Amino acid sequence: MNEMMLLLLCGLLAAVFLLAEVRQHNHAHEGTHHRHKIGHKHGEGFVIDMHAYASKISHWNPTFKVILAIVTLVLCIALNNPCVSLAVLIAMAYLTMVKGGLSVSEYLSVMMIPIVFILLGTLAIAIEFSYQPIGQYNLHCGFFYVYTSQDKLKEMIFLILKVFAAVSALQMMTLSTPSSEIISVMRKAHVPTLIIELMNIIYRYIFILLDVYSKMKNSADSRQGYCDFRTSCYTFGGVAGNMLIVSLKKANVYYDAMESRCYDGEMVFLEEEKKVAAGQIIAAAIFVVLLLMLWWFTK
Repeated sequence: MNEMMLLLLCGLLAAVFLLAEVRQHNHAHEGTHHRHKIGHKHGEGFVIDMHAYASKISHWNPTFKVILAIVTLVLCIALNNPCVSLAVLIAMAYLTMVKGGLSVSEYLSVMMIPIVFILLGTLAIAIEFSYQPIGQYNLHCGFFYVYTSQDKLKEMIFLILKVFAAVSALQMMTLSTPSSEIISVMRKAHVPTLIIELMNIIYRYIFILLDVYSKMKNSADSRQGYCDFRTSCYTFGGVAGNMLIVSLKKANVYYDAMESRCYDGEMVFLEEEKKVAAGQIIAAAIFVVLLLMLWWFTK
């Protein structure tokens, strides 16, 4: 238990330091931040893509960022060490917020969805049920008991740290690398062309459907379609049915447009060449070595 408290204290101190760095960085670039403020009107996926284009590290080589994220993710899971997970969490947050220029509120907004799933999933590990008052901590709930122990709580906190760190590594990649560049990296890795084309088409088609849904919702809202619960359910069913019909029509129209532009089963886009700086490779190598050393001395 003392080890867990010490780990939490170190994480708290590191978080305070990181927040101070982010606040200082955002204050220095306050004018630029306001000019590039990003809205949330087209859904979370659109926001993430806009953050990727607006990131201050978007000019980094996409292959380098993808490899760094994957290596960090593998190390975080394979080493299974809370100190390593905490170091990865802080380092990825530093890259995303301080280097990338993303504000704390926007970063937490993007992380909120995985945070909810992680907390709900790990809570089942720490809490168990019994008809008898067992365990170090228990709560009487009528005819049964909810109980847990220090070992279960410790396991839950360590697992939360590991999953958070793994998610933060992937978020660093997605919040600084546009989807087209990630797909390009997958093409260079010789991922099957069919998968690449499906990812390209599906990802771009999502935003078309989101735009159609937004217009339908605004139209229904302007006609008092959500004035009460019963009307809201009826409106939701109507919008869902119309979305199916419109999506089929638009799919045919856009496929005809692609064929009229000589689509032969492969979508090729113009890519900007981004070179990898030697300092970035050295810094990434040092980071990986430090993670391995941290694991060795704390295992």
